[in-house]
Amino acid sequence: MDLPTLNSYLHHHRPEEDILAELQTDQGLGLTAEAVAQRYEQYGRNELKFKPGKPAWLRFLLQFHQPLLYILLIAGTVKAFLGSWTNAWVIWGVTLVNAIIGYIQEAKAEGAIASLAKAVTTEATVLREGQTLRIPSQELVIGDIVSLASGDKVPADLRLLKVRNLQVDESALTGEAVPVEKAVQVLPEETPLAERLNMAYAGSFVTFGQGTGVVVATANATEMGQISQSMEKQVSLMTPLTRKFAKFSHTLLYVIVTLAAFTFVVGWGRGGTPLDMFEAAVALAVSAIPEGLPAVVTVTLAIGVNRMAKRNAIIRKLPAVEALGSATVVCSDKTGTLTENQMTVQAVYAGGKHYEVSGGGYSPKGEFWQVMGGEVDNVLLDGLPPVLEECLLSGILCNDSQLEHRGEDWVVVGDPTEGALLASAAKAGFSQAGLASQKPRLDSIPFESDYQYMATLHDGEGRTIYVKGSVESLLQRCNSLLLDDGQTVPVNLSEVEKNVEDMAKQGLRVLAFAKKTVEPHHHAIDHGDIETGLIFLGLQGMIDPPRPEAIAAVHACHSAGIEVKMITGDHISTAQAIAKRMGIAADGDGLAFEGRQLTTMGPEELAQAATESCVFARVAPAQKLQLVEALQEKGHIVAMTGDGVNDAPALKRADIGIAMGKGGTEVARESSDMLLTDDNFASIEAAVEEGRTVYQNLRKAIAFLLPVNGGESMTILISVLLARALPILSLQVLWLNMINSITMTVPLAFEAKSPGIMQKPPRNPNEPLITRKLLHRILLVSLFNWILIFGMFEWVKRTTGDVDLARTMAIQALVSARVIYLLSISQLGRSFLGYVMGKRQTITKAPILLVGIAVAIALQIGFSQLPFMNVLFKTAPMDWQQWAICLLPMIPMVPVAILANRLDP
Repeated sequence: MDLPTLNSYLHHHRPEEDILAELQTDQGLGLTAEAVAQRYEQYGRNELKFKPGKPAWLRFLLQFHQPLLYILLIAGTVKAFLGSWTNAWVIWGVTLVNAIIGYIQEAKAEGAIASLAKAVTTEATVLREGQTLRIPSQELVIGDIVSLASGDKVPADLRLLKVRNLQVDESALTGEAVPVEKAVQVLPEETPLAERLNMAYAGSFVTFGQGTGVVVATANATEMGQISQSMEKQVSLMTPLTRKFAKFSHTLLYVIVTLAAFTFVVGWGRGGTPLDMFEAAVALAVSAIPEGLPAVVTVTLAIGVNRMAKRNAIIRKLPAVEALGSATVVCSDKTGTLTENQMTVQAVYAGGKHYEVSGGGYSPKGEFWQVMGGEVDNVLLDGLPPVLEECLLSGILCNDSQLEHRGEDWVVVGDPTEGALLASAAKAGFSQAGLASQKPRLDSIPFESDYQYMATLHDGEGRTIYVKGSVESLLQRCNSLLLDDGQTVPVNLSEVEKNVEDMAKQGLRVLAFAKKTVEPHHHAIDHGDIETGLIFLGLQGMIDPPRPEAIAAVHACHSAGIEVKMITGDHISTAQAIAKRMGIAADGDGLAFEGRQLTTMGPEELAQAATESCVFARVAPAQKLQLVEALQEKGHIVAMTGDGVNDAPALKRADIGIAMGKGGTEVARESSDMLLTDDNFASIEAAVEEGRTVYQNLRKAIAFLLPVNGGESMTILISVLLARALPILSLQVLWLNMINSITMTVPLAFEAKSPGIMQKPPRNPNEPLITRKLLHRILLVSLFNWILIFGMFEWVKRTTGDVDLARTMAIQALVSARVIYLLSISQLGRSFLGYVMGKRQTITKAPILLVGIAVAIALQIGFSQLPFMNVLFKTAPMDWQQWAICLLPMIPMVPVAILANRLDP
């Protein structure tokens, strides 16, 4: 017997008879034991299979696969070759610390795909040889007949054969916030994933009803399995910072090797000994290498991580801190991030009048406002009109869900739509528990997709049937409409339909409500009882409302030049309404595309749509990934938010993947670079602000560090060319580059944000790490440092004849000038200068900066005055007059620093 081909075709557009025949299974009996054994042997277990990952030792070694670390490793090796083991181990220690940090961060991300396996592990009720069995989901094979009931997790991809009021929560896969009502009819082939009503997909949950389906795909062939495979294909992308550092490091490597070789050859050719010229070449190489830069970068990013954590953003990968500051586009799912993730009734139409309902989510706090002429008229303080009460009463009585108060939050146990109805009634003072005793339920007709309504029979002051359902199903059964005064008039169908249309344009999901009084002997109801004679009570329109703070955050992103795009599994009308409310579309009515439209586009059309549109609805998981890739190809730095399994590939591909810490799936969290502890879009805007501050502080660190390297390198190179004694030795260079530089630079990582940082446009993603303006600054200050080191060394050597003292004073003079330069870069110095120049601004407090300067000065005193330091670094002690001379360079550094700030503001 030939085995069926696994997942070789689409199933939603084929008749069930053809599928059963293709899968060689019987709907009434299921598979035989022999068929199960054959398929199990052929296809294996129903669990996701992954490529073996790299061993831990290899992942650790790969952390050293960076040009900047190459330079440090080479420098350490050279120092070890020369016998300077202490210095070698210090340099190697820096590379080791960076490698350990990178390894730990990468190890956390390796759990992403493994989390997918947990997402589909469950038990299944299966029919085999006419017997109903309960088996682990891993033992399912294609062709198995599976039964579903409320509370079940769907164990594999199923083509549904029978349904009874079946509703499935597919939010983790499609992004659709509301459970989907399932059906069995054949659908068009082009039907998008979120609208395939005759399919149930692995990893989703049954929220209501029952169903039966045949397994059409297992393991990696399921939709969730396809997601895992697309995640495996993703290359670990570099962030803008790592890309720029890689390019900078490559360039620096070539420059250092060239200059070192040039120094050795020229010096040897001019009569120097090979050993002396080798020392000079090593000194030049060590002076040109910013050994302290990796440590400073790591500290700066780590401080950014701590700041973001305080603003509800947890960073999982350090480079993501800076990447956020570079973001040009934020792609966000609607549910939970931009919205409350709680259905809320916001509009009611009853008795021919319109009302707005305040309050959000499932909280019972809120008020009713009457709307007249399109404007809110007044708060209804003196009680609600009877017809409005009846409309709300119908929503709370004809309801199978409950609201529970858990901690500070109200949550719904049951259907989110019914939870919204309970909350709106509670705002009017109705109690579900109290009504259960006042108007006890005698019978009910559960919601069925064929009828599109639910009905309940209640006792009390007479017996009443309350009905809720779709407008189409109820209006045709209504003969009259209830007015405020309790009178009934014939229902005006066109007027009601117009109000439904107006609500729908606002993105509201509309339900209709009606009632019917029956005889006291009625103890049960059926569909015939409500075929006609219903009294129309009104409409309730609900939506998952935008978070107020998220609206402000979207506006802040736009002010910062960052585009916000909504990529969601919801209906396009709902998505457009939310986008309009939030101001995502600048004109309130931007372009919008559905997933089915994207499938027909070529690469160029898709890239154009991704760039020009701000709303994408009914989007499949693969399309989310394609949109992110299209934006990246256009040069954007993309931040992507998500909470479902369907978001994982796009989260992993994006420059910065942002997952929900509270409501998100484990798969999405493990695939992300950042977690939002409050699941709030406003925290993204805060994180972007911190990211920009981090990059600002990194540029300050580079602007402070590199001029010293430049000045040292120029000093050594020119000394060799002039056949002069070296003004600074390689060991002293190492002290300046590691100890002094780190001590004075790390405080810059604690600098506060500069004013107006979120009013500036995003940086050009292609902007190099060393911009032209920054290069001008570095060259200017490097030239000053060279003149200072060379001039002080030559002057002291000629006047005293003591080479060690000359080198010591040259270094101390350089450090004193660096103090002024550090202050000119910092917020403290800039604010003080502005204050002196008469600008109205407060002097920025910077205690950490002052502490860093004090520590650096203390270390420099020990550098020259302690005997063991004199021996180790070949320095000489200084008297107070010599110290005073070393402080003089602070004066000319002031105009140099001011000019440098103008070159690179």
